[in-house]
Amino acid sequence: MTEDLLTDKAVGCVTGAAVGDALGGATEGWPPEQIQERYGGHVTGVVPPFFADWRNARPIAPYHKGDGHVTDDTLMTHALIRVYEKVGGHLDAYAAADHLVPELMGERRWIPELEAEALPLQRIFLAEKWLVLRLHYGHVDPREAGTGNIVNCGAAMYMAPVGVVNAANPDAAYAEAVDLAGAHQSSYGREAAGVLAAAVAEAMRPGATADSVVATCLRLARDGTRAAIEAVCDRARDFGHWDGSFPALRAAVAPYDTVADTYRDQGLGARRPSRVHSIEELPLALAFLLIAGGGYRDTVLGGVNYGRDADSIASMGGAVAGALGGAAAVPAEWRDQVAAASRLDLAAPGAAIAEVARRVHAGDLAARRAHETAFTALTWTERS
Repeated sequence: MTEDLLTDKAVGCVTGAAVGDALGGATEGWPPEQIQERYGGHVTGVVPPFFADWRNARPIAPYHKGDGHVTDDTLMTHALIRVYEKVGGHLDAYAAADHLVPELMGERRWIPELEAEALPLQRIFLAEKWLVLRLHYGHVDPREAGTGNIVNCGAAMYMAPVGVVNAANPDAAYAEAVDLAGAHQSSYGREAAGVLAAAVAEAMRPGATADSVVATCLRLARDGTRAAIEAVCDRARDFGHWDGSFPALRAAVAPYDTVADTYRDQGLGARRPSRVHSIEELPLALAFLLIAGGGYRDTVLGGVNYGRDADSIASMGGAVAGALGGAAAVPAEWRDQVAAASRLDLAAPGAAIAEVARRVHAGDLAARRAHETAFTALTWTERS
């Protein structure tokens, strides 16, 4: 039981992101046809790794993906929540340097995919290791540190807490995430981080719907990110279920995606800065959200069975759907399996970020009132 709607939606968001991440981890990197062949049909819940010998099979080794294990998407999300708890206020690129980097390299934690305690730095992908390389070792200006990194979903995949902290204020969430993500990403990777945070902030609003989330994203998104969301979501409206939608959705996003149809076959232009391109994960997550009418289960299963970067698609979709529906929207059997397998309390981080949101809102309200008083004094004229 959660104490109010803010906490309920925050727990739904953070738990929903982790569960989507864990389910999608097993199918990450594979096309829908191979996923169905491996699992004897569509994936409908927690499944074993794609390769039984996951310790040695390439390209998976040495990570135990599947069996309910969360991936680096969740590790980064929980690390960002701990930063928010420490700072107790809004974050920017300097907070990434001062607090997020120490989270990644300062304390050993249980890493489900490694089945061992290790520094988070030893698990996260190269695009996230960039934070440590540039900020800790390179002493780069935090606002510019993201320049030069590969442009991917690395920043967007853990930006849901920014949306919770700015609950019901997507414009503020977008601005904060774009600033924070500047330490990690540039170009359309940074843009996607801002739009994902805005999507969560809108989903936190009482009365929000899948349609209002997509409309908010289209209002705020720029360049190729906006075009990709519009193209993919327009196509998504032709479907009543994700089954059968994959070829059409892939065709809609392909002109904006720099990653090849053969997912692991990267061309020279892949993941380079561009104003006309977009990451694939965010538009697909929003598309499955629309097809599912905002429902959690089918939003996540759409991403899981679509494959490619399935864990991030399902995690982003799960964060937004979880914020829309609250904690009860996340199926209890999935939540319990993932929590046990990953040795994580999935609800506590959501409750923690809700408490941060309360404190931040109180500070924002006091600052607004002080500004209103000062501005009134500037514009007041004595009347006879």
